[in-house]
Amino acid sequence: MTWLPLLAVGAATLILNLPFGFWRAGVRKFSLRWFLAVHAPVPLIVVLRLAAGLGWRLSTFPVLVGAFFGGQLLGGRIRAAMKRA
Repeated sequence: MTWLPLLAVGAATLILNLPFGFWRAGVRKFSLRWFLAVHAPVPLIVVLRLAAGLGWRLSTFPVLVGAFFGGQLLGGRIRAAMKRA
């Protein structure tokens, strides 16, 4: 497996999740809007993953799951930093 498509999809996953993490941080935890903020980007990431030819290889999961949660976390931290400023 070549690492370039995996890194590209990982970077896209992180960037795609930034606005969703920003949104998630501003709503009540476990509400419908929170659930949507966490799960709405999943179909987009599945499309990216399949378009890049990554399929469902187990070796891709740590990178993409880490990028997913990293984007959510960073988006939330950006919101918190903007609120403090």
